[in-house]
Amino acid sequence: MSKIVAGTGGDKYIPYSERTGAESVVYFTRDLSAAGLMKIFDKVKEVLSGNIAVKLHTGEPHGPNILPRPWVKTLIDEKIPGAKIVETNTYYTSVRQTTEGHRKNLQTNGWTFCPVDILDEDGTTFLPVPGGKWFKEMSVGKNLLNYDSFLALTHFKGHTQGGFGGSNKNIGIGCADGKVGKKMIHSRNSKWDIAEEEFMERMTESTQATISHFKNKIAYINVMRNMSVSCDCEGTAAQPVVTPDVGILASLDILAVDQACVDLVYSLPAESKKDLVERMESRHGLRQLTYMKELQMGNDKYKLIDIDNGDAEISAADAVKGISGKWIPDAFN
Repeated sequence: MSKIVAGTGGDKYIPYSERTGAESVVYFTRDLSAAGLMKIFDKVKEVLSGNIAVKLHTGEPHGPNILPRPWVKTLIDEKIPGAKIVETNTYYTSVRQTTEGHRKNLQTNGWTFCPVDILDEDGTTFLPVPGGKWFKEMSVGKNLLNYDSFLALTHFKGHTQGGFGGSNKNIGIGCADGKVGKKMIHSRNSKWDIAEEEFMERMTESTQATISHFKNKIAYINVMRNMSVSCDCEGTAAQPVVTPDVGILASLDILAVDQACVDLVYSLPAESKKDLVERMESRHGLRQLTYMKELQMGNDKYKLIDIDNGDAEISAADAVKGISGKWIPDAFN
């Protein structure tokens, strides 16, 4: 059997002009509020029906950068009543490593306004990975099978291992169960011994399992706020936020929405983007994007639609025009 080899180029940004293929639609708003979240949700809501899973990162205790709970409560109460937040237990050492500790942490962080389903609480199941080279199937929390449609509600930020965490990371790590699936992604011989391009590919194949399961009943929203170079899994130990807030993006194409977020970061002034770009490139995190394209999970070209201005088509540079300097905390910090 031939040896599996990871791809390359995860430290190289590919400009829009050098990409090929079809274009998807990505919606954008600068309105970082409950109202802005609901408005952009309306652009992608048509695929969501039945028993709806809302996958987000509920964070470590007192995590400073997680999505504001009032925004999520308003969205669920007004737009998708009956939906459940879904999570899985962690692979790393944490209060969230056990279901009991995880539930205590949900109380600590204020995720008390709707049911939260810890997907691996009652065991695991395997989902096939179409086109996978590292995996033919991925272990996920078995309660995932109880849902008809899926909303990835993602805090876009940096990530210690992945370079950045968008919808791909939210799903790939976030739906893999804490004992089996996450170990498959992170570890070969010892804990955390997989990194750079191979890690991006394994994580992406995990995502492929979930999005293939839901097919055309899945939508993606990325919130570009409080973008520390650290993931929300680092809680209060996260590196201070320095990248300015940008807005909210949504799409029915996972690659397009993550690619658009990366493009917006790269379009920021040099002094504003330096830390986050360095984190993406040093971890070879951009391999997430090229591998999603290789697995035919979406398009890296897109029309960026400004829902603040009559659904006009704009460029990434237009979207971040006027943003400069450092991060300014908002009312939820």
